[in-house]
Amino acid sequence: MMKVIITDDEIQIRKGLRMKVDWEKEGFQIVEEASNGKEALELLRNTDIDVIITDMRMPIMNGLELAKWCQKEFPKVKVVVLSGYSDFEYVRGSMKEGVKDYLLKPVAPDELVEVLRKIRKEVEEEKEKQAETFKMRQLVNTQLQEVQEQYLLYLAKEEWQQINFVLERLRQLHLEGLAIDNVAVQFITVEIRENKGNEDRLKELRLPFQMVCKEMAKEHGDTYSFYDPSYANMVHFIHYSVLGKVNNSSILVNEIQKNVRKLLNLETVIGIGNVVTGISNFKNSYISSLLAWSQSQIGPKSQVIEGTITKEDVFEFLPDSELKLINAIENGNFEMYRGNIQSLLGANENQSIMSFSLVANRVLFLLGSIARKYDIETNDIKIIIWNCQQRIWELNSYQKVIEQLNELAKFIIENLRLARFSNSKLIIDSVKQYLDQHYANDISLSLLSEIFHINSAYLSETFKNQVGQNFSDYLVNLRMEKAKEFLKDKQLKIIDVSYLVGFSNQGYFSTVFKKHIGQTPVNFRSSLDT
Repeated sequence: MMKVIITDDEIQIRKGLRMKVDWEKEGFQIVEEASNGKEALELLRNTDIDVIITDMRMPIMNGLELAKWCQKEFPKVKVVVLSGYSDFEYVRGSMKEGVKDYLLKPVAPDELVEVLRKIRKEVEEEKEKQAETFKMRQLVNTQLQEVQEQYLLYLAKEEWQQINFVLERLRQLHLEGLAIDNVAVQFITVEIRENKGNEDRLKELRLPFQMVCKEMAKEHGDTYSFYDPSYANMVHFIHYSVLGKVNNSSILVNEIQKNVRKLLNLETVIGIGNVVTGISNFKNSYISSLLAWSQSQIGPKSQVIEGTITKEDVFEFLPDSELKLINAIENGNFEMYRGNIQSLLGANENQSIMSFSLVANRVLFLLGSIARKYDIETNDIKIIIWNCQQRIWELNSYQKVIEQLNELAKFIIENLRLARFSNSKLIIDSVKQYLDQHYANDISLSLLSEIFHINSAYLSETFKNQVGQNFSDYLVNLRMEKAKEFLKDKQLKIIDVSYLVGFSNQGYFSTVFKKHIGQTPVNFRSSLDT
C-alpha cells in the first residue's frame, strides 16, 4: 500500500476526500491528516510517506510552499495540489516547483482516481528501474568483498579453534574492526517477503536486496553484511564497536525497512541478536538473531523481533566441548558423541529453553561443518539438518531435538566411514577444500594431520599420489591463482594482495609470483588492460 497524507485546513474537505474513492482498492492508505503545510512537513519527517494531497490555500504554510520543501527534503514524495478556479493557472504553472499533479475543486471522484492510478503506475515503474539499476551495477562486488563475505559466513557457521589464524585473516581481509580484543558485536538477520505472494518476483529481487544491504552497511562504517546461500531470502548484518558498546541498532533497522520498501517494494522481517563481547562469542549472537527471527509471524508483514537472551540463558560452549564432539564424530565413536550431547543438552534440568536452543544450534552448526569439511553433505543430510533446525525453532520438545541431533550424527558417521573405506580420495578432497578456505594461513602438514586425524607421512604420500604434486607446491600454486584474481581488482594495492594470499613480505611475494606466473604482479595487472 502506498501511504498518503491529506492536508487541508478544513476538516470537512479532508473527510470528503476520504469518502470520494475506495483508497485501498486503488492501492493507497491514508495514514495521516494535517491542517497546514507545516504540520504535513513534520509528519513527513517522522513517517514513511509516498503521496501528499494538499490544498493550495492554507494558513502558516500553503500548498506550493509545502511542495517546494518536499522537493528539497523528500524528492520521492509525490505532491498533488487542490486549487480553486482562481488559482488554477497559477498552480498548473508550478509543476517545476515540486507539484506532481493538480486537481480543480470541488474534486470529482473519477479525476481523483485517474491521478492516483497515474501516480501508482509511475512509482511502480520507478521502483522497477531502481531495482534494475541495483541489479546491473558491476562494481558492487569486488573480489575483496566476496572473500570478506565468505569469511564472515565461515565465522558465523563453521567450527574453528585456531583463534590466532582467525585474527590474522580478519586483518588480511581489512576487517580489522572485528579483530580487536573484546570487540562488541551484534548480529541482525533480515528476511525479505513479498506482499503479493509472488515468489518469482522475490527471486528476481534477491540480488538487488543484497546490494541495497551492502550499501547501507558501507554507509554506517561500523557494519558489515553477508548472506548464506542456504537461506537465499536473508541477509545478515554484523554491527560492531571497538569501544565495548554497540550503537543503537534501531537506526540501522529503520533504514533497512524504509529502503527495502521504497526501492524494492518488499516487506522485511528482522531478528535482532544479543550483543556479545569477543570473537569467540560471534556464534551466540548470530544464533540469537536467527532465534529472534524464527519467532516472527507467518505472512507478508514487516516485523522486528529483538533477541531476549539473558545472562542466565547464555551457556558457555567451551572449545574442549567442540573438540570432544568433533573427535567422536571423526573417529566414528557414536556412543562417545551421544554421551557428550547428553551432558550438554540433557543433564541440566534448570536450563532455560533459550539456553537449550543456543547450545542445540551450536551443535547443529558443528555437525553441518563436519559434513561440509568431508564433502559428504548429501541431500539426505541437508534434509535432516533442516528438520532439526525446525525442531529447535519450535522450542517445544527438547527430547526430539536431541534425538534428531543424534540421528544426524549417526548418519554423518556412517557416510564418513563408507567414504573412508572406499578410497583415499575423500580425505584429499577434504584437505584441498580446507586449503581453498585457509590458503592465507600458516598451514603445515602436521597441522593438517591433526585436523583430519591422519598420519602426516601418509597424508604427504597420499596427497602427492592423488593430486600429482606435493602439498607445498599445491599451496603455492593455489596462492598464486588467488593472487591473480585479487590483482584484477584495481582498488587493491600490490601489498594488499600480498597479505591476502598469505605473504607478509611484498618483495618475496613478487619474486614467487614472477617465478610461477612469468610476470611481476605489476606487469600482470598492466597486461589485463591490453
